[in-house]
This record gives sequence, C-alpha cells and structure tokens, in this order.
Amino acid sequence: MAMDAEMEPRVFLFQADGLVKTRRAIFLGDEKLQTADDRLLQEADRVQETGPFTVTEKEKAPPSGDKHDYTSMGPYWWPDPKEPDGMPYVRRDGEVNPESRKSDRQALAGMCAAVDTLSTAYFFSDYESFAERAGLLLRCWFLDEATRMNPHLEYGQAIPGRCEGRGIGIIDTLQFSRLVDAVGLLGASAEWNAEDQEGLEIWFGKYLDWLLESDKGRDEGRQANNHGTWYDVQVISLALFVGREEVARRVLMESVLGRVASQIEPDGRQPFELKRTRSLDYSIMNLIGFFDLADLGRHCGLDLWGFEAENGSSIKIAFYWLIENALGKNEWEYQQISEFEQGKLIPLLRRGGIRFGDPSCEERLRELEGVDLEGDRSQLLYPGPRV
Repeated sequence: MAMDAEMEPRVFLFQADGLVKTRRAIFLGDEKLQTADDRLLQEADRVQETGPFTVTEKEKAPPSGDKHDYTSMGPYWWPDPKEPDGMPYVRRDGEVNPESRKSDRQALAGMCAAVDTLSTAYFFSDYESFAERAGLLLRCWFLDEATRMNPHLEYGQAIPGRCEGRGIGIIDTLQFSRLVDAVGLLGASAEWNAEDQEGLEIWFGKYLDWLLESDKGRDEGRQANNHGTWYDVQVISLALFVGREEVARRVLMESVLGRVASQIEPDGRQPFELKRTRSLDYSIMNLIGFFDLADLGRHCGLDLWGFEAENGSSIKIAFYWLIENALGKNEWEYQQISEFEQGKLIPLLRRGGIRFGDPSCEERLRELEGVDLEGDRSQLLYPGPRV
C-alpha cells in the first residue's frame, strides 16, 4: 500500500497536486505556511490521546438489540411540556437538546475529526505516530470484529415517541466524504496497509449499497434541501472511493444537475436554507456541499463550477449572493438565532477564490473579524496565492 511520499495522494475532494505542492513547500521551510503547519501539528499531538471511538460503548442497545448498529437522536427534538411523560417529542428548530449528544453521533464526529487531523498532519510531516493512531481509530470503528459499526443507519436521528430512525439521519455521516480523503493521505504509511484498505473499501461498498437501496437511503436522496445535497456528496465520494465511477457519474447527471436549479434561485438565494432558524449557518453548509459536489464532478469529467441551469441558477451565483449578504454593508435579514462564527467563511472564500479566479476573495478573507487566518488549515488544504 505504501507509495512514494511525492506521489499524488488518492483524494477526491482535495486537489492532489496542490497538496503535494504545499507539502514540498513546508519541507523547504516556507514561512508563509509555518503558522498553519505548527497549529496542525499541535492539534494532532492533542488528538493522539483521544479515543478509540466505537459504537459498542453505548449503554443502551438499539431496537435491534445489536450494539454494532449506529444510533442517534434528532438534535432539535424536545419533551413536550404539555404531556406528563413528554411524549411524543416536539421540534424546536435550531435548538439542540443536550439529550441528543448521548448517542453514537458524538463518537462518530470525534473519530472522523481525529482521523482527519492525524492523517493531514501525517501527510505534511511524515510523522508515523500520527498515521499509526489514525489507523487504529479507523480499524476500531470500521474493521475490528468486536467494535466495528454495521454498515447502515437504520436508527439514525430517532425521535422519542415518534420513530426509531429516519432517512434524514443520514446527515450524521456527512463526514464520511472527507474521511475517505483522509484515508488517501495515509497512502505512504506502513501503518495503513493493503489489508486495511481492502477492508475499508468493502465496508464502504456495503454502506454505499445501503444508501442506494434502502428505504431510508432513497428517502434522503429525495430531500430538496441540504439533506439531499449531502446525501449526493456521500454517495458520489464513496462510489469513487470503492471504484464505482459509473454510480458517481449517474448521480451527478440524474440528481446533482437538477439540484442546482431546484435549490438555488436565479439570484443566488437558497430558499430551503433561508427558512431555517439558523439560516446563515445552513446556507453556508449547503453551499459547501455544492462546492464538494463540484470538486467531485471533476473526477467524472463534469464541470459543475461553470455549470448554469436553464433558469440561470449556478453555484457561482449562490456563492456571490451569500458572500455579499453575509459580509456586505447591510445586516443579514434572515433569521439566525445563534451567534455566527466568521471563521466558517474561510474555506468557502478560499475555495471560491481559487475556482472562480477571483483575487478579491483574499481581500475578503483578510477583512474577517475574530479569526486566525494564518493558522487556519485551509492555508494547507486549499493552497491559493499564499503558496
């Protein structure tokens, strides 16, 4: 499995040659990258002590009785104050019930974040201890017989008193699209071998089949908002990871092109996200999903970055509408019940600037308030004019 460190990694969301260029610059001592690289190494040192994470550690078994089945609870559902037992739960959009954190969702997020950090730090440093820990975390979650997760999400985002799981629970695994790129960054390490890679591809092949064939998977694929967007991101990235390019291309042609027209207005607004109580966060989240779809499309010969639907909608128009309204002189006029962190705009502005050839995005980045731009990981993952 090991490969020459200067060979391009097998990644789908990131631009492989750009990562190699950044890696080479770091080894040559590029001072412009030092702050981001130092911060990444510090974060990797910290997460080496976390985990391992497993689905089998939960106290209560899911309805199936099998602790290997992933379970989570819908985050915006709360006990009904009008009912003595609180059942069935009622929805309060944008308000997270702390009870929902007592599930596999937190462990999954912790595992994905740790593997992402460790794998990225390994790629840019060659420190085998990072790859060793990332491999351990991956094997515990996906491969080891005693702790591995079953490849389905039948019990994702359950609602007490209403249902044991929902199709929209598939949003819980949106990190998987980034995770398979993190695995690609381990390619040069002896700590991630051919057997590990084969086992993980088999697991994700089964999960891909479940996404495509199960009732819950098909339901999520029909969603007209960020849920549908991120479902497509998962399906396409996993299909590319397991070598099923025909599936990736079919979803791009039959689903994604239509999403551009149905989820983005000709003026750039994303109406389904603007309805939410945290409309700015959800608009950014959905647009990042479209950015990921555009990068994935390059592997199938489809230019989504330059695509314009018949009604005039495009990813580019959505990007500029969002930037102007989030960072313009006028206040955001839609509902946003929580404080917005401007740091969430860093990868969006950097990627948009690169893909649309717009140097003014770098000026916008420097105008963001309360962010550590020089230390942000985007400086390494999306190398722009700073490299």
